[in-house]
Amino acid sequence: MKDKLITQNYIEILAANFLLFFGFWLLMPVLPFYLAEVFDANKTTIGAVLSCYTIAALCIRPFSGYLLDTFSRKPLYLLAYFTFTAIFGGYIIAGTLTLFILFRIVHGVSFGMVTVSGNTIVIDIMPSSRRGEGLGYYGLANNIAMSIGPMTGLFLHDAGVDYTLIFCCSLGSCLTGFLCASLVKTTYKPPVKREPVSLDRFILLKGLPAGFSLLLLSIPYGMTTNYVAMYAKQIGIQASTGFFFTFMALGMAVSRLFSGRLVDRGMVTQVIEAGLYLVCFCFFGLSSCGWLTTWDLQWTTYFLFTIALLLGIGFGTMFPAYNTLFVNLAPNSQRGTATSTYLTSWDVGIGAGMLLGGYIAEIATFKMAYLFGAALTVISLFYFRNKVAPHFHRHKLR
Repeated sequence: MKDKLITQNYIEILAANFLLFFGFWLLMPVLPFYLAEVFDANKTTIGAVLSCYTIAALCIRPFSGYLLDTFSRKPLYLLAYFTFTAIFGGYIIAGTLTLFILFRIVHGVSFGMVTVSGNTIVIDIMPSSRRGEGLGYYGLANNIAMSIGPMTGLFLHDAGVDYTLIFCCSLGSCLTGFLCASLVKTTYKPPVKREPVSLDRFILLKGLPAGFSLLLLSIPYGMTTNYVAMYAKQIGIQASTGFFFTFMALGMAVSRLFSGRLVDRGMVTQVIEAGLYLVCFCFFGLSSCGWLTTWDLQWTTYFLFTIALLLGIGFGTMFPAYNTLFVNLAPNSQRGTATSTYLTSWDVGIGAGMLLGGYIAEIATFKMAYLFGAALTVISLFYFRNKVAPHFHRHKLR
């Protein structure tokens, strides 16, 4: 009976997570076009508007971890999920760029809370012996959403569908997800008495080295998720870039078949290092597409989608491993803090990637932005090998 309840709860939270991220990813590649066409924003402004979402999520992450470790998790999860869902309706009525930015900030705050709480609830539900596998499949729900969402959004945009209808699709997806989230049953966790507030209540200090490595890695990732469609158009690729996200998500799905199990066998740092090598190659390859199109456009198109597949395998391999690394550095009473530190590091890089991608493209080109991002992945690799991995093996608790 207990195993059946765990399975049912896990399926329900997987569905809630998928539908939330589908609504999120549906808009991700469309928003740069929306801001340019509706508000006549330039690339620098687009980068700033998009990044305020991530900055807002970043600001709430440390506090969300503290709240989740202190109070009952499900009510906080549902409140954040509902707020996240409602903001899609706000986008529809935002008639000015200022109002849109305000809604974007609130959206980021709710996203920061709902993602930390969702991840923490999954960790609570899964037995420790299968935590890496559980987090892997939980992340796979994100990846499937990342496959279908951007592709659907770009297809709708390319077909001339009104932006209001696209926003409504995201709203409907998240409303359905909220219903699934409300069905999840969690063990009652009464409020606990905390020690005096200190920095390690909000940030997992032992996770900072890994956080810096992850931050460097997420900068080019943020550039890719937000600007790859514009980049492909700039270098003359005619194929729908919605398929880029499809191949990327397919690669992530493939990686989940083995990465979670390897992590559960204790190969945390080895899995991350293997993914880092692959991702370094991919970002250099992505940058090179800007030059290769002048040689052979069709071959470069195939190469671009191959990069997407390999990029998905690389990141899909690392995601559950990084998450487990942070959790294994923290006591059970700081699971929420560990998860929020992991996601905070990721969000800082995503926000920086949005800003830097738009800025570098404005003064140079997107291919130079991706070349800069590729250099950051090399730094992340060397830092992880020489600093993060030894630090983890000295301080891990499990």
